[in-house]
Amino acid sequence: MHPLLNPDGPAPLLLVCDHASRAIPAHLGTLGLPEALTHEHIAWDIGAAALTEGLAGALGAPAVLAAWSRLVVDCNRHLDEPSAFIEVSDGIPIPGNAALTEEARRWRIEHCYEPYHQAIEAQIARMQRAGVTPAVVAVHSFTPRLRSAGVDRPWHVGILWDTDDRLAAPLLEGLRREPGLVVGDNEPYSGRRAGDHTIDHHAETHGFAHVGIEVRQDQLLDPAGIQRWVDLLSRALRPLLADPAGFPLQPPTQSSSPRPRPW
Repeated sequence: MHPLLNPDGPAPLLLVCDHASRAIPAHLGTLGLPEALTHEHIAWDIGAAALTEGLAGALGAPAVLAAWSRLVVDCNRHLDEPSAFIEVSDGIPIPGNAALTEEARRWRIEHCYEPYHQAIEAQIARMQRAGVTPAVVAVHSFTPRLRSAGVDRPWHVGILWDTDDRLAAPLLEGLRREPGLVVGDNEPYSGRRAGDHTIDHHAETHGFAHVGIEVRQDQLLDPAGIQRWVDLLSRALRPLLADPAGFPLQPPTQSSSPRPRPW
């Protein structure tokens, strides 16, 4: 069961958090890793779950959070992508993902991957039955430095988008008005990359307004930091959600044509 927060929230917004958890099913142990590494960014997006929970409360929005570590299966990947069951993450080998059998893959898909995406679909369907066309916002966090590449990341927050800028453009504008913030436009990752499965599958291909938000992890290390970002992001998002009819369906573009279900 994947956590569902504020399921009856009135906002025309669905928050999703693909990498909310570092949990690993008991029978998989630590996937052969030292326990300490399962607390690091390779296992989850540090601070993202708490930020999502805070935004759900501040905006009156429902939220779906993945229940398992991305090392078990990455819910933000199509299952035919090698990084769905990643064998090396930021230069660190993941022994428990080497030479997975089809049976092992299938267990993770059925118990960890499918329920998350089904929970998102169910929440979108519930909102549509209530006459709400949801905007979809994916909440992530990123490391200040990419260890494997030795690259520092100067952005405090990144806004990720592809062909639909209905949320991205005003969010970028609003956040850039905040004093001292370094705001990335498709940085440190791009919304145009293939590994953005959740938004592509549940929002872009159906014409829902959508955006990905990445906050640097050193901004989310304590309750005060998390609350600061809840305030910043809710202040930027709230005016966009004031009119429930503000984001009617937009026909999918050719570049976002639906892929078959991965399960």
